[in-house]
Amino acid sequence: MSASRRHALALVCASLAFAAFPAAASEVVNIYNARHYGTDEILWEKFTERTGIHVNVIEGKHDELIQRLLAEGPNSPADLFITTDAGRLAFAAAKGLFRPIRSPVLEAAIPAHLRHPDGLWWGLAMRARIFVYARDRVDPAELSTYEDLADPRWRGRILVRSSSNIYNISLVASILAANGPEKTLAWCRGLVANMARPPQGGDTDQIKAVAAGVGDLAIVNHYYFARLAASKREADRAIVAGLGVFFPNQQDRGTHVNISGAAVLKNAPDAENAVRLLEFLASPEAQRYFADIALEYPVNPAVKPHPVLQSWGPFKQDTLNAAAYAERAEEAMRIMDRCGWR
Repeated sequence: MSASRRHALALVCASLAFAAFPAAASEVVNIYNARHYGTDEILWEKFTERTGIHVNVIEGKHDELIQRLLAEGPNSPADLFITTDAGRLAFAAAKGLFRPIRSPVLEAAIPAHLRHPDGLWWGLAMRARIFVYARDRVDPAELSTYEDLADPRWRGRILVRSSSNIYNISLVASILAANGPEKTLAWCRGLVANMARPPQGGDTDQIKAVAAGVGDLAIVNHYYFARLAASKREADRAIVAGLGVFFPNQQDRGTHVNISGAAVLKNAPDAENAVRLLEFLASPEAQRYFADIALEYPVNPAVKPHPVLQSWGPFKQDTLNAAAYAERAEEAMRIMDRCGWR
């Protein structure tokens, strides 16, 4: 079977999945979900227990779900779209897929820099882009900023995943917002010159490579390290035993943070239920899940992070609105191509 026919079949099967639920028999909310954490099922079950609203979920890749929403148009059954990274949310927003939401509950729970200025999308959980370093080869006094990693003293020591990764695109976009295109290009060229190897693998692979001595420092999302540190498996904890974490740019704008987020869809049949689910996800109960199960930072400041994250201490966040670096994603990708980041 061709790839196009497999894709079409997948869409048909997904449509049948929604159709299998009884229509109008009970209140529902339908989610198109590009956040692939199987444990999120806990959240849907708790929401149904609290409200009686049944949650239907269609899983898929970000781009596939966006194309499906565009194809379905006003006939789409989806009420809520969930994904990782503000850049992905901005892309969907630019396609006119979201409706603006005003909610005092959400506005009180989610800081302004972690939500769209006009209420088009809302952060649910936060991830920091940090440094992981070998404690026997890096003096913490050497560490300061993302920009400093372009210094020649880091030649052959830096590990990071590919330029196509959305987390890196958003990081570079935030640096672009702070420093402008010329300085960002110069920084990017310096970083590439300092890489220990061509980019490969995910963030966990970068952490393992530091532990194995391939490089001395990796740029990763914090939860990849935290999950290893909090793992019940001794082998996982052993990987990070000799490694440290560092939050960059604490003396200026703060560490780059990104989000898992959600938006109510423009054509949502049950928009009110979607807003109720969003408000539940911002509540202390649901935010506790993001902290303890996913090891992400809660967006709600009233909820403390997981003990592993608390042990790292508080950190200063870059409060540039996530929409601002999402808007610079395309320029960031062009810069990464020009500097040879592959």
